[in-house]
Amino acid sequence: MTRSLTGETIGVLGLARSGRAAARLALARGARVYASDAGDSPELQAAAEEIRSLGGEADVGRHDLDRLAGCDRIVLSPGIPPTASILREPALRGKPIIPELELAAEQIDAPLIVVTGTNGKTTTTALIHHLLLESGFRAEAGGNIGRALSEVALLDPAPEVVAVEASSFQLGLSTALVPAVGVVTNLAPDHLDRYVRVEDYYADKARLFANASTASRWVLNGEDPTVRELAGDATGARFYFRVDSPLPDEERGGWVDAEGWLTLRLDGEPERILPVERLTLLGRHNVANALAAALAVRLVGGSPEAISRALASFPGLEHRLEPVAEVDGVLWINDSKATNIASTRVALRSMSRPTVLLLGGRHKGESYRALLPELRAGTVRRVIAYGEAARLIEQDLASEVPVERVEGDFEAVVQLARERASSGDAVLLSPACSSYDMFRDYEERGQRFRELVRGGAR
Repeated sequence: MTRSLTGETIGVLGLARSGRAAARLALARGARVYASDAGDSPELQAAAEEIRSLGGEADVGRHDLDRLAGCDRIVLSPGIPPTASILREPALRGKPIIPELELAAEQIDAPLIVVTGTNGKTTTTALIHHLLLESGFRAEAGGNIGRALSEVALLDPAPEVVAVEASSFQLGLSTALVPAVGVVTNLAPDHLDRYVRVEDYYADKARLFANASTASRWVLNGEDPTVRELAGDATGARFYFRVDSPLPDEERGGWVDAEGWLTLRLDGEPERILPVERLTLLGRHNVANALAAALAVRLVGGSPEAISRALASFPGLEHRLEPVAEVDGVLWINDSKATNIASTRVALRSMSRPTVLLLGGRHKGESYRALLPELRAGTVRRVIAYGEAARLIEQDLASEVPVERVEGDFEAVVQLARERASSGDAVLLSPACSSYDMFRDYEERGQRFRELVRGGAR
């Protein structure tokens, strides 16, 4: 059941997409709202004006501490860390602070399939949404996938099931999130520019299990020991997915059988879903994502037949091993979503052509030497390093693979790749870094890559 906000005063910190949506939701549900952002831009000014037009109060370029202290709860946008200076003010000590995801979840009266993990979250969430629609559900997707969950909470008619992508930033402060089905794709170090220790990052992910009950169902990577450890002794039924090993008789879940079929076993006989060769997605990691999605949708009532049709028709996602064009025999691939080392390792394992690898952006704390096992496999014949992380990339990798460092802009990066690639090669943008040194986000980076490839570097 949804929680009434009538008579409550809600503070919202951050006026980007999630914060703006949270303010709209709180106002629509009868709360008084004060929203603020320390930044100042035309987009933030427009968000503040919208909130005022709906009856709330909003500040840009400042936070009003007295107004925040008078709020019953403070909703935090995912881009604002819990260590932000405003949250350390004595006047806010003891004030309930919740993520936007939690405010939205309490306003959605439908089962939530919540997906987290280090890599594959977006693809798995999109797959789940696609499978739900094919299964006949009135379904929506939101969270970290592109639409704030607060926007989903305002939809009319309301969805019957919601697929939610949840980042560690969105889960970290959560205390009341109750997934009907929780999915963990995999775990690897990430966001070490925000977390002091990788254990802190994993602890935020573990908030997924905070309200586990006998009704909970968990879909977990059975071949990732860290995922199994993350779940601890959480109550609920567990379903494991495996790609490189069969499912043990004592476990329920999904695997690839000896004849290459995606196969599920819930409570009875195995159910064959689809031959792996009929998946439209590249890479073994996407086989794992497909199994996780199939299990999640099967657990909320999707039929094997509908799941099979949907997996065979899924078109894939932008910026995730996305073939952009083949020009003069060179295949250009956009994997801009690979913002950490683990994602780039996955991409490299999917490559079959000689590869020119574009690495760079804003450093996130991991050593690039973690890429060496894939680089030593021989597919990558050259690395082009760019952005703020370029010098670190060169230091870490130049002894093992040819590295060229670009001091110029992104156009110069693509132009150099064009000059270095030969017919039969692939140029892979899989940066292993965030995009914030040059771009607003990974999507803008990937879109610019597409434009330069298709139009020629200028």
